[in-house]
Amino acid sequence: MTLALNSRFVGNVFILQCKGRIAMGEEAKALQAALDRGAHEFIRLVLNMSEVDRLDSTGIGLLVRYAANLRKRGGDIRLAAPPAFIVTLLKLANLSSYLHVDATEEDAILSFLKGHSHEKTGEKHGTRVLILDPSADLCAFVRTVLAQHGFDVTTTCSIRDAKILLKVDQVDYILVGSGTPQLSAETAVASLKALAPKAAAYQLAADFHCRDAHDATEELLRIFGPNGPM
Repeated sequence: MTLALNSRFVGNVFILQCKGRIAMGEEAKALQAALDRGAHEFIRLVLNMSEVDRLDSTGIGLLVRYAANLRKRGGDIRLAAPPAFIVTLLKLANLSSYLHVDATEEDAILSFLKGHSHEKTGEKHGTRVLILDPSADLCAFVRTVLAQHGFDVTTTCSIRDAKILLKVDQVDYILVGSGTPQLSAETAVASLKALAPKAAAYQLAADFHCRDAHDATEELLRIFGPNGPM
């Protein structure tokens, strides 16, 4: 099977779902391009290998090279849920101790998030906000605006990933974006509030994503004013 790739991010971790073969040629080029995109913004990368059915020496070499480059920047790459044949290949190549392997994708993400959380211990933080919306672009806009005003912002595109984030850090606010349908948003808020009972929650208006940037910025600052969500 040719290689299919899907990416997302959870907080400061970039996740790449790999399905098919990772071998010399077009597959290796596609993986390299995806890793380049992820490494442009992130230094912590997780590759979900659970549906990989072939990994040749070129593919292994690519993973080793990116691991080395990311470690120079203070990050790393982790392989999540690799099939037994990949675990065996790494052992035969004497790379089991070099390429970090986790049993599940969630384990890999949490290992990065917990490590980053320990690095931040003792630092002063602004008001912490968790943003949940299917649109990575909307998340990026809200994150940028609030970060410029002193907020400590974490974004994610799925409720499953939001729950992972809340296992590591508590937040002051939960903000559900306009891309989440009303009923789903209510379910999401209830589910997340169970993990962060002290957090205040707010859902952006349905038309927020198509508002003028100035109006959208003013709306965000109104929400996070002295009195919190209205």
